[in-house]
Amino acid sequence: MPDLDDVRRIAAGLPGSEERSMTGGAAWFVRGKLFAWECHPWPSIPDDMREVIAAELCVGVKVADPVDALALREMQPEVFLRATTRWGEPKVAFRMAGIADDHLDELVTEAWRVQAPRYLRREFGVDDA
Repeated sequence: MPDLDDVRRIAAGLPGSEERSMTGGAAWFVRGKLFAWECHPWPSIPDDMREVIAAELCVGVKVADPVDALALREMQPEVFLRATTRWGEPKVAFRMAGIADDHLDELVTEAWRVQAPRYLRREFGVDDA
């Protein structure tokens, strides 16, 4: 089962990635933009989701589009949590206990790609323009 050290390892391999400690735990940024974070059971989160997040390690990542988040939740509802906030930004949270190593790598890398500036995406070989 992957843990935060696996997220750290993946993020550390991405150009411009920086880990910061936040009140909710660890978070990863690229050029000041958040792309992955350790979830915390904030009071603003619906009760059922807060219980899950309080009981087990969950990580959130940015996604390119709300449809991407919806697709992940529908494909694996036992792993991907339903929307944890009312904020409309495209993101998804998931249970680390249910995520495969290769899928974690894909999710963190894609979250970085969504937030990284073009020159860093080019450096990493994932420029999409």
